[in-house]
Amino acid sequence: MPKPTTVRDYIRTIPDFPHEGILFRDVTTLFADPRGFRMAIDQMLHPYAGLNIDKVVGLEARGFILGGAIAHQLSVGFVPIRKKGKLPGKTLSQDYKLEYGEATVEIHDDVISEGESILLVDDLLATGGTAEAGIKLVEKLGGNILSCAFIVDLPDLGGRKRLEGMGMDVHALCTYDGA
Repeated sequence: MPKPTTVRDYIRTIPDFPHEGILFRDVTTLFADPRGFRMAIDQMLHPYAGLNIDKVVGLEARGFILGGAIAHQLSVGFVPIRKKGKLPGKTLSQDYKLEYGEATVEIHDDVISEGESILLVDDLLATGGTAEAGIKLVEKLGGNILSCAFIVDLPDLGGRKRLEGMGMDVHALCTYDGA
């Protein structure tokens, strides 16, 4: 087997998960390899060199892994956006649509100050619903999203267009055609 040389080389595809006909892009194989994980974090950081970022916001759950590592490298705070009912303090909530229903994410109401510059991160951009909900939460607290960073973009599902339509800057390390 050839040695991986790109972030995409570390990502495995699992057919028919979680439903038949879906090609699941599994980044856990990337996270498990120290070279692959370092490569992904370094490449996710690159577009933001020299920018003034106050906090990194990570979307549950793989966004926590990436966000924590990126916040550490930037020497800034990390803020999780979690599924409803998972945060212990006072929160703000945002509903969003899923493929088959709705969901809610939450953020603590005291973790972002007015005018702070925020980098939002997650592993994968599909329809953009979760990222949009995260953006709305940050904006409710007065934060300014500088950019949204992902490892994988699935452009056929429209998430990038959705976020760019909101005026967001979007970066992804690799793309996969199809769903």
